[in-house]
Parts: sequence; C-alpha cells; structure tokens
Amino acid sequence: MQPTPSLLSLLLALSLSPSLSFPLSVSLWTTGISGKSQVLFAVVFTARYLDLFTNYISLYNTCMKVVYIACSFTTVWLIYSKFKATYDGNHDTFRVEFLVVPTAILAFLVNHDFTPLEILWTFSIYLESVAILPQLFMVSKTGEAETITSHYLFALGVYRTLYLFNWIWRYHFEGFFDLIAIVAGLVQTVLYCDFFYLYITKVLKGKKLSLPA
Repeated sequence: MQPTPSLLSLLLALSLSPSLSFPLSVSLWTTGISGKSQVLFAVVFTARYLDLFTNYISLYNTCMKVVYIACSFTTVWLIYSKFKATYDGNHDTFRVEFLVVPTAILAFLVNHDFTPLEILWTFSIYLESVAILPQLFMVSKTGEAETITSHYLFALGVYRTLYLFNWIWRYHFEGFFDLIAIVAGLVQTVLYCDFFYLYITKVLKGKKLSLPA
C-alpha cells in the first residue's frame, strides 16, 4: 500500500525527481536523451498516482501527484514535438516491451494486495527500477553522452540511491518497511553503478562520458 510521503522523501523528490528536474534540461537539449525512458517514467507516475481520484490524503499530496504526472507528460511532449529536431531517435531503439510486460506480470504475481490500484502501484515500482535502461542503452549505443545528459543521469541515480536512505529513515523513525520498494530501489541503484564510476572518474574531471558500445 502506498504510504504518505515523509518529509525526507518530499525533499528528495523536489530536488532530484525525474519528473520535476528534467523538463528544464530537455528544453535546452534533447540530443542523447532517450524518449523511451521518459515515456516509461510517464507511465510510472500515471500508474502510481491514479489513486488521487479515489484516495484524498492532503492538498500537498494531491498537488504533488498532479505535478509529477503533468511534468512527466510535458517532458515527453518536449522530446517528441517541441524539440523533435534534436532528438536522436535512430539510437533510441531499446525494446521497451521487454520491460513493460515482465514488470506487469510480476506486479500481478507479487504485490501487497490484489486490487487494481495496488497492482498499478506495484507495477509502477517495478517499472521505475528498470525505466532507465533505454537511456543507458542509448548512451552505450552512441558511445558517449553530452555533459548535460551526464549530469541528469547522475541526478537520477542519486535520487534513487538516496531513496534507500529514505526507507532506512522511515523504518527507524516510523517503523515502516516495504520490501517491494526496497528491492526495486536496490535493483535500480545497481544499474547505475557503472555510470557512477564513469561519472566520477571522467565527467567530474572535465571529460565527456563514454560507455563501451
């Protein structure tokens, strides 16, 4: 069941969330950005926050859900319409069905409660853990990433990594523990490990980030 966000999770979301931080970046440059990853993030937040129509928690909670969904779809629109000329669709070729279908099946099989909203929430958690793969695949295929893209990817990785500390915080102070969210967060953090290493050893030293093709 989706918990009410804690203060720590609020601060993390505001500072590093993909739905809030990316529209400004994409408005500057979309070369090297995976539109497919951004579509997956839009699906993630839509599935996760559909309960805003049925479960009112607070004005803040409702507003944040609307902002997350709106920013996610704004980002997709910017990539595929407003700044389509700089979008490199030739290299953004990851088969997203290989992510959507397995995570959807897993959400049906492993969840906290077999209800539509709970399955959608679980699906969003699983899908978010692998939604960055089209972006990493695209960087690997092109062989390098622009500096602004590297900074954005690093922010995404830090966002998810810090969320692990958020779960520790909530368990210590609130007694809250969600195994599904924690495992998914660990999976996503592991996916970023190589990127973190390259970012620290290259980008922070003024070099362009490159991944083995």
